[in-house]
Amino acid sequence: MKIREFISAKAVSADLKAKDKEGVITELVDLLIDTDAIDRKSKKKVLEVLMAREALGSTAIGQGIAIPHAKHKSTKQLVGCLGVSKEGIDFDSLDGELAHIFFLLMAPIDSAGPHLKALAKISRLLKDKFVRERLKGAKDEEEIKKIIDQEDDRLMSL
Repeated sequence: MKIREFISAKAVSADLKAKDKEGVITELVDLLIDTDAIDRKSKKKVLEVLMAREALGSTAIGQGIAIPHAKHKSTKQLVGCLGVSKEGIDFDSLDGELAHIFFLLMAPIDSAGPHLKALAKISRLLKDKFVRERLKGAKDEEEIKKIIDQEDDRLMSL
């Protein structure tokens, strides 16, 4: 599985503007709506399930990374988006660091395999400090997509 299989080229932001957890999740959901991955009418419910998931425990995994994720009936297949915050956002990470790199994933309610594979793929990609630094320093969405594609290809060849 490649990251670009579940993250549309249009669902990438190099400069998230939000200042808090709920704001960044809303901004990322808007990216999915703008790319027609999620129906605009479902926005409120999608935000509710994502925030309910965060209430169970932060999806910030440390090292400046957060992977908010949830399942909702409005999603027919695994979809996601990627955003970078230059300033960083307090996402209640266990290591206390601000989160800068956000992958948001939404999956159908009855889906388990693809959702878990995507989480594993993203975690594997972001284990590399060099990749994290390149994503944080990317000047625009095109550079982010190029980094993701290069690293996806590299990981697939291992």
